[in-house]
Amino acid sequence: MGVRVVTDSSCDLPVARAEELGIEIVPLTIRFGTKEYVDRVELTNEEFWAKVATSEVLPETAAPSAGAFEETFQRLAAEGADGIICINLSSRLSATMQSAQVAAKALKGTCPVEVVDSLMVSMGLGLQCINAVRLASEGNDLDAITRATVDQARRTRLFGALDTLEHLRRGGRIGAAQALLGGMLSIKPVIEVRDGAVAEAGKVRTRSKSLKLLADKVAAATAPQQVFVFDAQAPDIDEIIELLAPTVSRDEIEFGTIGPVIGTHAGPRTIGVGWVDAP
Repeated sequence: MGVRVVTDSSCDLPVARAEELGIEIVPLTIRFGTKEYVDRVELTNEEFWAKVATSEVLPETAAPSAGAFEETFQRLAAEGADGIICINLSSRLSATMQSAQVAAKALKGTCPVEVVDSLMVSMGLGLQCINAVRLASEGNDLDAITRATVDQARRTRLFGALDTLEHLRRGGRIGAAQALLGGMLSIKPVIEVRDGAVAEAGKVRTRSKSLKLLADKVAAATAPQQVFVFDAQAPDIDEIIELLAPTVSRDEIEFGTIGPVIGTHAGPRTIGVGWVDAP
């Protein structure tokens, strides 16, 4: 059966894409006040954003239990997996990876499981999963896939143009972008996920300038590989694609849609771009 790939629902891989690749996704939980929903099981992207638009409280997220990961690992082992690589949301932003590590220990002696910190969110994580599947399909063993994924995690870059910092601030994930708060009403913040945490990447006054800054980041990169774009119901998504056109064509871009986990902290209308630096 080869090596199987597991991740969590912060990966923002479209459901059809994950199913096509055989990527197993362990869901986080989303809370609106006292009401809880299992991501991708009890709450679709569309339902989530509809609730954000009408809810009097901002959503919160909760990491999966170790049992949720163990159940997935045990099932894959029973199906004949030679090994499992579990690639998770940055450990500096969530306890999700710790749950996966606890679950991996429970399989010791049965099926080898490697848990990798993506140092990323959204499609920065999703792309690592896609590449791990490709390596597995080429016959690489678990150790080789793990080494390659850890290397890719260190070379992945991700930037996001947010419509507001309010979601990041309330969710406690603002990290090194704290300095942006002073002028949050008069700026359009651009953040970076750097070394697994949120950091400031720029301050601009208008939405169009924030998108141009994203495109400039990609254009300034040295031979960016595997460029990806993701958004949260952004009406101007085509604008960023046009801005990227001199650097990368649309058919070379891997697209993702921001779901409940990342959407809880990034907020609506977020647009992100990223790539993998050349080795």
